[in-house]
Amino acid sequence: MDIFGIGEHHREDFAVSAPEMVLAAAALNTKHIRLTSAVSILSSLAPIRVYEQYASLDALSNGRAEIMARRGSFTESFPLFGYDLKDYDQLFDEKLAMLLKVRKHPKLTWSGKFTQTVDNRSVYPRSVQKELPIWVATGGNLDSTVKVAQLGLPIVYATIGGNPKAFSQLVQVYKEIGSRYGHNPKNLKVAAHSWGWIEEDSQSAIENYFYATKQTVDNIAKDRPHWQEMTKSQYLEAVGPDGAMFVGNPEEVAKKMIKIIETLQLERFMLHIPVGSMPHEDTHRTIRLFGDEVAPIIRTHFAER
Repeated sequence: MDIFGIGEHHREDFAVSAPEMVLAAAALNTKHIRLTSAVSILSSLAPIRVYEQYASLDALSNGRAEIMARRGSFTESFPLFGYDLKDYDQLFDEKLAMLLKVRKHPKLTWSGKFTQTVDNRSVYPRSVQKELPIWVATGGNLDSTVKVAQLGLPIVYATIGGNPKAFSQLVQVYKEIGSRYGHNPKNLKVAAHSWGWIEEDSQSAIENYFYATKQTVDNIAKDRPHWQEMTKSQYLEAVGPDGAMFVGNPEEVAKKMIKIIETLQLERFMLHIPVGSMPHEDTHRTIRLFGDEVAPIIRTHFAER
């Protein structure tokens, strides 16, 4: 495996509210895998603290830490930490700008509307990597894509619904605007993540993954007017050839991943594996199949091009 990500949530159906803590434990038990938040809800966090935590993680992991920032698909953290949702976009834009400045300058001078004033103060520790990687995640919002492109930051799309091919237009916008703003095309990296499940038998994987997926979607739908409880027909469409979920045997999942990697010009693809809603031994087997069988098929495919 190349990368392991942990999300930040503040609700009863997700276990982790502090991904940097879990990633620190992972740092001591791994040697090569890159470790990232997936995501850090930067709008309701303190940018200096975020940098310090991930710089510390970078030291623990010998230079394998990354930050994946997002405005927040889940918004429970806003009232929890005293932020107003009406400031949703402004909070993220300002805090991302502050985080990028902290990453660049060991001594920080800063003044903002939603953040504190800092007068030439040192921020330590510094990351082991010369520049701590910061990716920005989005669900496919055009304005978000434009802003990330203007900054020249790598972008991550959550392709969890509909036909993932639809994101190709956003990728094109991202690359065109990034180049127009003078950023090196090699640095305009695109990643995607979606949900999935792998078993040796494809039909078994499809049947077993339905309940876990429905449970997750139905729980989220309780709090979101634009979400609906998942039906079996919707699920079967999502796991089909043009759907967003990657469910089946290793060969089928690998072929579908290759297709989206080529279509969206991806630097990396991350598969979201359910935890808690599936037995641990089954989750462990899926992760092993992903690393031992799916990943080699994909690597071989691109190595031979």
